[in-house]
Amino acid sequence: MAAINLGTPDVRTLAPRRRTRQIRVGSVAVGSDAPVSVQSMTTTKTTDIDGTLQQIAELTASGCDIVRVAVPTQDDADVLHIIARKSQIPVIADIHFQPKYVFAAIDAGCAAVRVNPGNIRRFDDQVGEIAKRAKAAGVSLRIGVNAGSLEPSLLQKHGKATPEALVESAVWEASLFEEHDFHDFKISVKHNDPVTMVQAYRLLAQAGDWPLHLGVTEAGPAFQGTIKSATAFGILLSEGIGDTIRVSLSAPPAEEVKVGLQILQSLGLRERRLEIVSCPSCGRAQVDVYTLADEVTEGLKDVTVPLRVAVMGCVVNGPGEAREADLGVASGNGKGQIFVKGQVVKTVPEAEIVATLIEEARRIAAENPDLPAGEATVVTSGS
Repeated sequence: MAAINLGTPDVRTLAPRRRTRQIRVGSVAVGSDAPVSVQSMTTTKTTDIDGTLQQIAELTASGCDIVRVAVPTQDDADVLHIIARKSQIPVIADIHFQPKYVFAAIDAGCAAVRVNPGNIRRFDDQVGEIAKRAKAAGVSLRIGVNAGSLEPSLLQKHGKATPEALVESAVWEASLFEEHDFHDFKISVKHNDPVTMVQAYRLLAQAGDWPLHLGVTEAGPAFQGTIKSATAFGILLSEGIGDTIRVSLSAPPAEEVKVGLQILQSLGLRERRLEIVSCPSCGRAQVDVYTLADEVTEGLKDVTVPLRVAVMGCVVNGPGEAREADLGVASGNGKGQIFVKGQVVKTVPEAEIVATLIEEARRIAAENPDLPAGEATVVTSGS
């Protein structure tokens, strides 16, 4: 059989990307027409070099573009050069409280440094030297303003961490770096409330052409954090705002990356990967859709092409969804019709549906070996 022209949906976005200056975080371009990058942060002690590098390797395999590591102590700063050199993706040093660690991270060869002006002692006095050293080393910065560590003067002025307060802090710090002719930085204005966060980024996007790092800080456990981040990111990215993202979850870092990638894919900002379209099930279903979808997802987790597979449980939406997918099944009466590119190729008993879908998917993947690598995601579909 000839290679199949895979029929994943046309890539469409809701608004043009906002035009910004473009910076580099090591090998990764950030801003304007560069792809929206996905970041995460290691949870290991940075001094645990092997453990940290192992976690970075896992993040890289999950599709992470940029990784951040914590630098709370001198011991952490002392090993940064090893981690930065051995990491497969650019490393950002996360700095709070001690300005000396900013310089240590620059000297260690980190791709970028995240600075939090609200809690680094006498930060504004250090801007000139930071700008000079970073420019000389070709290191970019992130000015990371957080609701939980806003400058006391701004809290007093605004009463709390309002969108206006977050943006005022960010714009002030940006102006200090620009006074020293340093422009290689991006900005974040994070808040744990998605509505406040969205309002802050909208204001910030209007105030300058800086590339923006999106994040809902302390978003919560996996389910809650995913909903909050997807809601906020979806709003902003659909308006063209946002150049790099981190989904902050109380979960393993690789889960943050999976969620972030899926958000971007859903908005047409990343090429779609292996996608399982399955119905949510209802009283019309004549097969166990939950089990079928789980087993197909597990069986195809190593398939590396952007393939859309529909696993449908009844005759109402099943044939239509299966016909629109690259590969699909419409189930009923103890059997399943197998569709490939809109055509029924065979009908099999329910007990053979999973094995047949996996076999057909692997055949399609083998006939299209040059397509980009992918990872299984599940999308429910139904009336």
